[in-house]
Amino acid sequence: MTRVFLIATMATALVGTLASADGEQPIRALVVTGGHDFEREPFHAMLGALEGIECTELAHPSVNELYVTGGIEQYDVVVLYDLYQDITPEQKAALLARIKGGLGIVGLHHSIADYEAWPAWRAVFGGHYWIAEHEKRGEKLPPSTFQHGIDIPVHIASPSHPITRGMSDFVIHDEVYGNYDVSPDVEVLLTTTQPLSSPFIGWAHTVGEGRVAYVQLGHDHEAYENESYRQLVGRAIRWAAKRLN
Repeated sequence: MTRVFLIATMATALVGTLASADGEQPIRALVVTGGHDFEREPFHAMLGALEGIECTELAHPSVNELYVTGGIEQYDVVVLYDLYQDITPEQKAALLARIKGGLGIVGLHHSIADYEAWPAWRAVFGGHYWIAEHEKRGEKLPPSTFQHGIDIPVHIASPSHPITRGMSDFVIHDEVYGNYDVSPDVEVLLTTTQPLSSPFIGWAHTVGEGRVAYVQLGHDHEAYENESYRQLVGRAIRWAAKRLN
């Protein structure tokens, strides 16, 4: 199959593939970045290797207004690889309405720390990494934690879910997060016994007509080049875009 890689000279980049081998039109994915550095070349190499998925990168602060203006309608799914906090009440309402109306969301790695001051988003996303000390049921709790360069055993906790169906347990060298929240309403897809990590590291659920998935893994090239991680990212995008059932 011929692949196309187009990198724009401005803040926006397009990295994607042509139609898949069965002739199906490619999934149009908006990849949202900003607020956190990452290894651009290997990240885009991973995205470019996802068959049948066309990825367009857009960095904050140019993203959230698309939910209001309708510019988001040209995409089938939004892939969050950002760490961002600023969002207006109008943008919040528009984003929630888009998801409930069927827009798919895939969160990767540090995007779990988005919008810390917005409780409704934490419920939609299915969890939250706490950047700052916070309060829960009257108790002050410390921030979440991270540790880079850790071997992480990954267990497929939901072998019947479309994202993880047929996959085997694997080990990845990556960054772990600890002490973050996970909603009891999500279906847990991935777990780990790595003691520095929270046990639940991947999940999925639906919000209205929209599908939302999160994979905690994905800090740098060692994750991007891991075949099991690439498979998870591709399957999560296809599932959220309603191309995988």
